[in-house]
Amino acid sequence: MTMSPEPTAVQVTRRTRPLPAWLALIADSSAWIVTILTLTVSRYLLADDSVVAMWTRVFTNVGLMSLICIVVFAVGAWASGLYRNRYIVGSLDELRALSIVTFGSWLVFTIVVMATVSIPRSVVLATFPSVLLLLGGVRLFYRMVVENRVGPGGDAVPVLLYGAGELGHSVVRQIMVDRFSGFRPIGFIDDDPKKKGFVVGGQKVLGTGKDLAELVETTGAGCVIICLSRVDSSFLRDVHDQTDALGIRMLVFPSANEALMQRRNTASLRNVSVDDLVGRHPAEIDLSSVAGYLSGKRVLVTGAGGSIGAELCRQIQKYGPSELFMLDRDESGLPTTQMSIYGHGLLDTRDVVLADIRDPEALKSVFADRKPEVVFHAAALKQLPILEQLPEEAWKTNVLGTLNVLNAALEINVERFVNISTDKAADPTSVLGHSKRMAERLTAWATHRDKGSFVSVRFGNVLGSRGSMIPTFQWQIEKGGPVTVTHPDVTRYFMTIPEACELVVQAGAIGEDGQVMILDMGEPVKILDVARRMIEMSGKDVEIVFTGLRHGEKLHEDLFAIDEQITNPKHPRISNAPVDAAPPEKLDFPHWLEAAKDKTALTKDASDGKLNRRTLALKDELIGDYAKH
Repeated sequence: MTMSPEPTAVQVTRRTRPLPAWLALIADSSAWIVTILTLTVSRYLLADDSVVAMWTRVFTNVGLMSLICIVVFAVGAWASGLYRNRYIVGSLDELRALSIVTFGSWLVFTIVVMATVSIPRSVVLATFPSVLLLLGGVRLFYRMVVENRVGPGGDAVPVLLYGAGELGHSVVRQIMVDRFSGFRPIGFIDDDPKKKGFVVGGQKVLGTGKDLAELVETTGAGCVIICLSRVDSSFLRDVHDQTDALGIRMLVFPSANEALMQRRNTASLRNVSVDDLVGRHPAEIDLSSVAGYLSGKRVLVTGAGGSIGAELCRQIQKYGPSELFMLDRDESGLPTTQMSIYGHGLLDTRDVVLADIRDPEALKSVFADRKPEVVFHAAALKQLPILEQLPEEAWKTNVLGTLNVLNAALEINVERFVNISTDKAADPTSVLGHSKRMAERLTAWATHRDKGSFVSVRFGNVLGSRGSMIPTFQWQIEKGGPVTVTHPDVTRYFMTIPEACELVVQAGAIGEDGQVMILDMGEPVKILDVARRMIEMSGKDVEIVFTGLRHGEKLHEDLFAIDEQITNPKHPRISNAPVDAAPPEKLDFPHWLEAAKDKTALTKDASDGKLNRRTLALKDELIGDYAKH
């Protein structure tokens, strides 16, 4: 089965073929003549006038008035673009323009009649709605005729569309006027039972998701297209499991963030990916609050060459900062980030900064020169196993590096500082977790040193970053295996990079001084299930090997620490907790490392196979509190 090809120019032309100007003029002129003639004749017939008298009046008055209306309407239609192919035939935009031009023509007609010609007022009043009905009817009829001549071919795959909303209506319209489409809609599925029986774009809502198996059997559908703008991974997994069991395809549209780059249409349909099934957690963003602290501001992002930092830069740029500075110590990542935002990677402008956060003097110089008002600190070492071997590197970058960035920000009195943390900082059992927890505490300390706002944002694993699970599994599967999983029961929280960064930007707007903002990552996902699903989707027979948990790894990650006091969220997907400040004058690497090892030993039971249910319970409780407010 092949995917529908990209629409060609021929397809687009047939889909939006305009009403030719000459034909429109003939049809509109006829509409005016027929309307005025019919109304006038009807009026005089009701008055029981003689036939000769009636026709004398009709031809004297109707001919002159029709000519005036036609001329005025034609001029207005040309000026408004109705005769210059500016509107899709039969669309609301065309109807709006048509109504304005018709009303203007009728107004001129009314003034002339009242001033010079004796035509009954009832005819004048009835002319506007009657002629508008005819003018609009002609265009709708033309559109219906044109669209009925195109459509999917006989060999198109019958599809069920899941979601009878705006996107579903748009999709069915695009498919039904595309004779090159590989799909033929046969009905809708929608989980709102009230919609059952509704007709959307000529297709009936047949039932809910619970009826999927039955509907596939009765309709002969060969594919299900998800037509929902914002959809969660857990929902996609459920539907994918059903379609797999039924032996049919499931297609999805890009996520909301991907869709910003291109218009959603049938050409953007694609097979469901592992990212869709694991990491999609769409969130509603308060654009006004975000724009309030980013628009027109000088913004600096550390770690801008990395996965998180680069996406943060792309998201921030949408809100119109006056300047966006991208700082990284790795020159190889900056060109890609700059190109994704500005269309070039020349590295010859002041928006790219090559500096190491371990170098305090270099940072102070950069901050003094660029004077950022908002700082997102994403630079960090994040690979747990190697930091277990080299804890001093975690200390230099994640602890001292964060302190250097904070000090540079304090010296220029930044308005807002957002530190990117990790779920491994919650009850840490690794060097990475302890270093990031210390970074949270240092950020809380900075709150008391300046009038600006200093917050941390904590979240779990992101999909697609360098060295992350999904790319590793893909490489292992392509090589024929084996796929390595640490433990049969290990779970992790996942989110796509764009959706995580979207919430980070939102958290920066609502964060309170000295607190850590904790993103809702959805339900934890079993890594073994992801590996099995990826192998199944590849169609290969690949072995799975269990390697055992590495030193410092948890069996189940937690977003909230046991002793953290979680407060009511200001956003349904973001919680917050206070952080104990750590004054930098007490920082000492040997003492920190010894304390980290002691705490790791005490919290080793976090890896004994017992999932910390407090995280899940707190999420439900906090979302309930948010709903009450």
